[in-house]
Amino acid sequence: MTSNIGHWGLALATAAGCAAILAGCASGGGRVSAKAPERAPSGAARADRGLEGRASAFESFMRKAGAIDAGFSGPADVAAALQVGAGYDPQELQAGMVAYAAVAALQEPRFVDGVRRASRGDLARRIAADPAAALALPGAEAAAARAGGALARQGDALATDGRKVKQAAYSVQKHGWSKQKVVNAPARLARVKAISATGYRPAAGDQAQLYRAVADSGRRSGAPSPVIQRGVALAALSVLGEEGRGKALMSEARSGMCLKMAKLNLYQCLASAGPHYEDVYCLGVHAMLEPASCVTDAVKGPKAGVQKANWGR
Repeated sequence: MTSNIGHWGLALATAAGCAAILAGCASGGGRVSAKAPERAPSGAARADRGLEGRASAFESFMRKAGAIDAGFSGPADVAAALQVGAGYDPQELQAGMVAYAAVAALQEPRFVDGVRRASRGDLARRIAADPAAALALPGAEAAAARAGGALARQGDALATDGRKVKQAAYSVQKHGWSKQKVVNAPARLARVKAISATGYRPAAGDQAQLYRAVADSGRRSGAPSPVIQRGVALAALSVLGEEGRGKALMSEARSGMCLKMAKLNLYQCLASAGPHYEDVYCLGVHAMLEPASCVTDAVKGPKAGVQKANWGR
C-alpha cells in the first residue's frame, strides 16, 4: 500500500492558511546537556522570579519537544509524543520567548554594568514606553547578540528534531500498526486541546535548566528584531528593579500570530488525520517544525513577503 502523505500534507498546510513558517534553518548546535555545569559569567545578573518563570515555560517546552524520540514503536508512543508536542499555550510560549531572550541578555556583564551606571531619571519609564531605547545603553549590542544566539540555538535544535519526526511519518509506514486508523480520534484531539490549554507546569530543576541553556548559547549579530529588542528592554528593567513596567513588552504580534497559527494547524491536521502515521506527520510538522520556525524567525527582522508552507515536498 503506497501512501500519498506528501500531497496530503501540502494540501492540509495550504488549507490551514499557514504563513511563512517553513523550517529551512540550518542545524547549528544542540541544547546544553542537563549534566552541563551551571556557569554564570562574572557580573551577570539573575532575572526576577516572574521573568524566570516565563522563560522556563519556553525552555521547558523546547527541551521536552526536542527530546521526542522519532523511533516510534506503536500507537502508544505516538500518543505520548503528541501530548508532549501539544504542551504549550501559544500566548504563554510567546511571552516565554521574550523572557528567554531577556534572561540571555542578563548574562552579558557589560550590559548589566552599563544599565546600573545609566540608572537615573526616568530611564525605566522610557524603556517601558519604547523598548528600542534600551539598545542605546552600554553593552546593549552584546546583550542583543547573546539573546539572538540563545533563541536561534533553541529554534535550530527543535527544527533538527522536528525533521527527524517528520521523516518518521514516512519510514514508520513499513509497520502495519502505523496504517491503522486512530481509535476514537475525536477524543485524541480533545486531549491535545486540553493539554494545550493547561500550558506550562513548573517542575523541579527547571530554573537550573534555564540558566544552563543560556550560559553559553553563542552570539547572533545583526539588527535586533522586535522580540530581541523587547528581551533586552526587559533585561534592563529587571536590572533596574522595575520588572512591573515590562508587562506590555511580553507580547509581539508577529511571533505571537506565528505560534497561534502553528497550534491551529496542529488541531486541523489532527482533525483530518486518519492512520497513525498521519498523526506522526502532524506532530513533526505542526508541533515541532512550525514552532521552531516561529522562534528562528523571531530573531530576524520582518520579511517583505509571505510564503506558503510546502511541507510535503
